[in-house]
Amino acid sequence: MGETREGAMEILVGTTKGLFVLDGGRVAGPYCEGWPINHAVGRGGDIWAAGGGKWEGAGVWRRVGGDWALSQGPFPGAEQLWSVCLDGGRVLAGSKPAYLFESLDGGASWQRLDALTDQPGADQWQPGAAGLTLHTILCDGRGGVWVGISAAGVFESRDGGKSWAMRNRRGNRAGPAGALARVWEGEEFRREDEIFSCVHNLAFGAAEGLIYMQNHQGVYRSRDAGAVWEEVTEGLPSTFGFPVAAHPSKPGTFWVFPLNGDSLGRYPVDGRALVWKTTDGGESWAGKGKGLPERDCFFTVLRQGMAASADGVAFGTNSGSVFLSGDEGESWEEIARHLPTVLSVEFMR
Repeated sequence: MGETREGAMEILVGTTKGLFVLDGGRVAGPYCEGWPINHAVGRGGDIWAAGGGKWEGAGVWRRVGGDWALSQGPFPGAEQLWSVCLDGGRVLAGSKPAYLFESLDGGASWQRLDALTDQPGADQWQPGAAGLTLHTILCDGRGGVWVGISAAGVFESRDGGKSWAMRNRRGNRAGPAGALARVWEGEEFRREDEIFSCVHNLAFGAAEGLIYMQNHQGVYRSRDAGAVWEEVTEGLPSTFGFPVAAHPSKPGTFWVFPLNGDSLGRYPVDGRALVWKTTDGGESWAGKGKGLPERDCFFTVLRQGMAASADGVAFGTNSGSVFLSGDEGESWEEIARHLPTVLSVEFMR
């Protein structure tokens, strides 16, 4: 790959046939020998790409100092890797089935963090349509780790993964400011106050303790690091979708891509592609479609298929297109097409 153009944004695109790097108007790749890459992250020019499958096994491809290398763990119990996250001096990866792995040497070797799957109730976790997958990892760099598992829910660790707590509790919004009204029965929430456990994606908001979530039945936010979730689906055209991306410095600004429903085809509502944006934390929504297909649009945007940075918002489709907005989602440009099915999109840090 050539040098990054001055001012250009490098975007990592994981696909069913390898990793691609978009740099300005150029498409570089495929890398990783055509492996399915479910998710990739990058920092300072280095890249970690997680994937694999039935034939390849589970693995993480690394580009460090310009050279690519493959680590296949060991990843005991994993069929493939679905997510990767940089957490200070370590790298975390999530798999199918749902295990969490840690590397302390930049991704060369790995060990499984068994506290997650050893916790009480883990033997009762149920798979989603794609299997029991640990597809999202968030790290705050201070020992806080949050994972999304389909279809078990959200789990939080405050000690780097040594112990875990389930974070699937619903709160009720009250008043114009959306104040939380928690409903307790002794020490436990009532069953009806548990959110649907098939979490689809998570994203940090730009404030302490703020996390946004898309799950199987709506969009939620938490202002206390996942302890309680408030539903903010009202104003969206459907309750179903996969990705959520949040602005890194504006706490109330984030984006989702609603689809027409679980069993209705999983494509944009009414066949019109719209990214839905909020600037007030989900209290109100606006569909943004300038530059996107206005009709006869039947693609899907998958759970890791949208990302945001200080410079832009991007998403990829299962039809092989990548769209970029440089004005916080107000307008869009197709910057790549005819790629393999896009599984993930991330900005290089």
